[in-house]
Amino acid sequence: SGQKVCYGDFKHSCYKLAYFQDLSRRVGFQEARQACEIDGGALLSLESETEQQLIENMLQNLTKSGSGISDGDFWIGLWRSGDGLATSSACPDLYQWADGSISPFRNWYTDEPSCGSEACVVMYHQPTANPGLGGPYLYQWNDDRCNMKH
Repeated sequence: SGQKVCYGDFKHSCYKLAYFQDLSRRVGFQEARQACEIDGGALLSLESETEQQLIENMLQNLTKSGSGISDGDFWIGLWRSGDGLATSSACPDLYQWADGSISPFRNWYTDEPSCGSEACVVMYHQPTANPGLGGPYLYQWNDDRCNMKH
């Protein structure tokens, strides 16, 4: 389940946010991707700073709703397939959007992507975490292991 928000004047007319406070309901990247496809959509491709800001506002509104939302990152549709050049300087260029979008927009947290075994991307949402060198862990992107539960 999730909260569906639609816009009549934006490139992607509807977004659906799914947040599970119950850790046992959170899923890995491929499960999240399949759930979106079953629902007729795709994991989020962020194509511009404007769209990034729209999603940040939606997450802030969700947090303000008193629904008890706390720390919990959100999968987005960015991932890296294969391990061929995962440790090279070319690694950041190997990430692609799951829906085939070719947008070059990225919003990586400082020192990300770290690559290696981390090939799937989350949008940070850790409002209670102490800020790191790149500031609060809110809305920037981090590569993570695809089997992590978000």
